[in-house]
Amino acid sequence: MTADAAATNGLSWGAAWHIARRDLNARFRGLRLLLICIFLGTAALAAIGTLTASIERELQSSGRELLGGDLEVEVWQRDLNEDELLALGEYGAISGGYRMQAMATTDSAAAPVELKAVDAQWPLYGTFTLSDGRTPGAPSASDAYLAQGALDRLDIEVGDRFRVGTMTLTAAGVIENEPDRLSEGFQLGPTVLVARNVPGSAGLIQPGSLFQSKYRIAFADSSADPEAVEEALTEAFPNAGFDFRSRDRASPGADRFVRQMSDFLTLVGLAALVIAGIGIAGGVSSYLDQRRSSIATLKVLGASSRDIVRIYALQIAVAASLGSALGLAAGVLVTPLLGAALDGLLPVESGFVIEPAPLLLAGAYGLLVAFAFAAAPLLRARSFPAMALMRSRIVPLTRDRRALLATGTGIAAICVLALLTTAQPWLSGGFLIGAGGALALLAGLGLLLQWGARKLPRPANPLLRSALSNIYRPGAPTGALVTALGFGLASFVLLAAIQSAIDGNIQSRVPREAPDYFVIDVPPEREGRFFDLVQTRFPDAQLRTVPTLRGAILAFGPEDSMQRVADLEEIPDGAWALRGERGITYSDTAPEGSRVVDGTWWSPMHDGEPLVSIDKQFADAAGLKVGDMLTIGILGAERPVRIANLREIDWETMGFNFTLVFSRNAIADAPHKLAATIDLPASADPELRGELLRAMVQEFPSSSLVEVGEVLVQARVLLEQVGLATLAAAAVAVLAGLAVLMGAIAAARAARTYDTVVLRVLGASRRQILGLQLAEYGLIAAALALVALALGSGLAWVIITQLFEFDWLPDWGAVLAVLGLGLAMVLAFALGGSLPLLRAKPAQALREL
Repeated sequence: MTADAAATNGLSWGAAWHIARRDLNARFRGLRLLLICIFLGTAALAAIGTLTASIERELQSSGRELLGGDLEVEVWQRDLNEDELLALGEYGAISGGYRMQAMATTDSAAAPVELKAVDAQWPLYGTFTLSDGRTPGAPSASDAYLAQGALDRLDIEVGDRFRVGTMTLTAAGVIENEPDRLSEGFQLGPTVLVARNVPGSAGLIQPGSLFQSKYRIAFADSSADPEAVEEALTEAFPNAGFDFRSRDRASPGADRFVRQMSDFLTLVGLAALVIAGIGIAGGVSSYLDQRRSSIATLKVLGASSRDIVRIYALQIAVAASLGSALGLAAGVLVTPLLGAALDGLLPVESGFVIEPAPLLLAGAYGLLVAFAFAAAPLLRARSFPAMALMRSRIVPLTRDRRALLATGTGIAAICVLALLTTAQPWLSGGFLIGAGGALALLAGLGLLLQWGARKLPRPANPLLRSALSNIYRPGAPTGALVTALGFGLASFVLLAAIQSAIDGNIQSRVPREAPDYFVIDVPPEREGRFFDLVQTRFPDAQLRTVPTLRGAILAFGPEDSMQRVADLEEIPDGAWALRGERGITYSDTAPEGSRVVDGTWWSPMHDGEPLVSIDKQFADAAGLKVGDMLTIGILGAERPVRIANLREIDWETMGFNFTLVFSRNAIADAPHKLAATIDLPASADPELRGELLRAMVQEFPSSSLVEVGEVLVQARVLLEQVGLATLAAAAVAVLAGLAVLMGAIAAARAARTYDTVVLRVLGASRRQILGLQLAEYGLIAAALALVALALGSGLAWVIITQLFEFDWLPDWGAVLAVLGLGLAMVLAFALGGSLPLLRAKPAQALREL
């Protein structure tokens, strides 16, 4: 290419890269903030996408194994009859069994367990494994396989004998892998796996006993649609009270939790991107400001504006690509740590997982953000002549509208990509709109702060007067500082509000005061003996018993136009009581923890029309009112009842809470047992506790006891796992916020060099210069505190109440303390960033202007 052609067409990409490479510091000095922000944003999105995709793939690919079949049919308090079994058998191989709470005992110990009785066909899918490596399938008639927790509680080893009900069993192995464990849901004791006939032989299955019959079907035609089979069985047996689960929703609770975590992590990733973008803009502006003289020199030597863009765009592209690559690697490396935090809650692959789609998406986001937020400062430097660049320290450059257009185009591309790739477009769209509103708010606050500083009376103190003037003087970086500090401080508030709100829910949802024991399947005719058994050992014990049955709502609504539940295409939101069977009871008086808010309670021993009291929240969701009718299915029989009243229920108590409470004459004739709570004195002797448990098992072998303390521990552990995973994810936003804080102060420091040199020449001391910096940042940070509190707590409220559906219970003292810590860090960073200014040599600095 000739010299004239070069002058006309500018530098080639090769020549531009040659100059860029020579000018690019090997340690990326000046571009480190851009690199760090890209790294954090990309790492967050890579980890989030990889973890979510891995869990979803595991749930989808292992649906049959997690469920134990293609379709599960469940009923309470009865087994399937011959016609129902024949209908199930038409679709393929079936495996059936029972699930119930039971007590396992030895001569010296007793432990509540989850008894799982299976037939010889179990498991239909997956492999059952013992800790010694054996894969035996279902146990024989007198053997049992136990979870390690059951062995520990009973203080026995493999080969020892123990009792369940009236039957003696042998501990034949320790459970290592139970393929359908996740689909069984929350358990109230360690698992004991036995043969199908054991519950009946042990006297645990009696009329009115609370147990589940579960049947899994492995379709002969693997392409059969589980929903179609479910509809056919529901139509054939409309009053059977079947609950269904399919391979596509093997663990509805896990699916729901995955969706919630995915939504939360999406918000965290987008927040990290927004904060990183602000840091990138500041970092590139600072870098190009440091290269101001080089850019001006290149222009004087004949470089065109396009040449300038090519040279520095290549440098920025190298830093952004390296940051993205390191972020992708970090995202893959951190995924096992997040998976470990969710272990036991969700099926997460162990080790490192490579998911190409989310990694490509994270890399695309990183590069798009770099382009969008680096375009404005880059084009700004391109558009001005050499003399303006050389004088920019003294006469600030004006804004370039074309640069703003490029930034707007990049941000629009990010928004489109976010909306096209998210599973929750409304959520992501709402967040992006909120982030845009927050940026506009902070920009407006920056202008308002400058206007207010200009209008305020000039303080007598010269330091405060200078600090106030620095906020609104020409070229002041107030707008950039307000935006960066606002989002940085908001990230601190976000983390503190989320963590304290989760801790608050742990404290409120897992009560400190609760009964010591729940007991189920107490025979009504032996209620007096049950009381004697407890009160002879603990005279001050508090006991309460209630009748317990299982029933399903088959139809509901006004008497002349009732809606069959089986005919609903979709259950109304909040009307969860319409889904399958649930616990019901009868009572002559309103239960403790309930308050009648509409209608009246029936009189004791009511013998008129059968009545029912229902939860008001459920009534509102289902569109029910006092006087409407329900049809209840109990053990295959339909029972019509009229709604007598609506109740508000305190679900946070650990007592008996029932959505449906009937009058005695409505359901008391159905076979049923009693459930009881036992609250022992705080000073109860542990030896007497053990004696009580053993005596109860001996006299009530068919009853099951649950230690509430163990349940509370499990609940706390689960919530703490959620909190840990949430904290780890939200910490990414805080790290991005810290990087932005440091970057904003570093960028502002470059602009302060000239001011500091002039002040030192005029006789200002080091202490005065440091005081001036602290005063300026202190005024800005104080003005931002309330805004950061509103932004951070607002996003935390969305995450806690809308995504996790927890109560909004933040510890405002802790939130304000963390905000105060953030403000202190701003001042500390400002102080640290000001120290290099004091080392600047006036003569050298003035020559470089």
